[in-house]
Amino acid sequence: MALHWYALHTRPHCELQVAHILLTKGLEIFLPMVPMPRRRKMVDRPLFPCYLFARLDLDAHGLVPVRWTPGLRRVVAFGDRPVSIPDDVIARLQERVEEVRAAGGLPSHDFRPGDRLRITRGPLRGLEVIFQGPMRPSERVRVLLEFLGQLREAEIPVHDLERVPDRKLHRPPRRTRGKGRRIRSVRDE
Repeated sequence: MALHWYALHTRPHCELQVAHILLTKGLEIFLPMVPMPRRRKMVDRPLFPCYLFARLDLDAHGLVPVRWTPGLRRVVAFGDRPVSIPDDVIARLQERVEEVRAAGGLPSHDFRPGDRLRITRGPLRGLEVIFQGPMRPSERVRVLLEFLGQLREAEIPVHDLERVPDRKLHRPPRRTRGKGRRIRSVRDE
């Protein structure tokens, strides 16, 4: 019996449905779920949207146990042969999911596109960047940084960023109304 892990590609939001159906068929399933922020509370969501892992014996049964499962698109394959995933990769992934769960979920932030941030660690420490958006469901975010006179996109761990305090620009009082017309005040008279 040669059981191997395979990645299964599902329709959007059908990961739990496919996992439940395959569990009732007696298959070993791994659906990595981690807490993620959603509308001010943490909700368990798939770490890899539209994907889950199943342990199958393709030599003995082929794709019969998974074929025609509602919500399943396909078994991930290169060419005609499904690609197996090594057991140690799945074990490490299971460990990582437990680490994320123990930490309370993936890091959340309240950065919005266009926010000015500062990098706090690494070789680019101190550099100011502009937040572009999260790269869900990972711990990295996309930012714009000015490098050699050009704006470049970069991916940075969210915990390496901090908000730049707003700088209040001191503006001198206006002296004209436009087109050279002076503003007269009581003090001028």
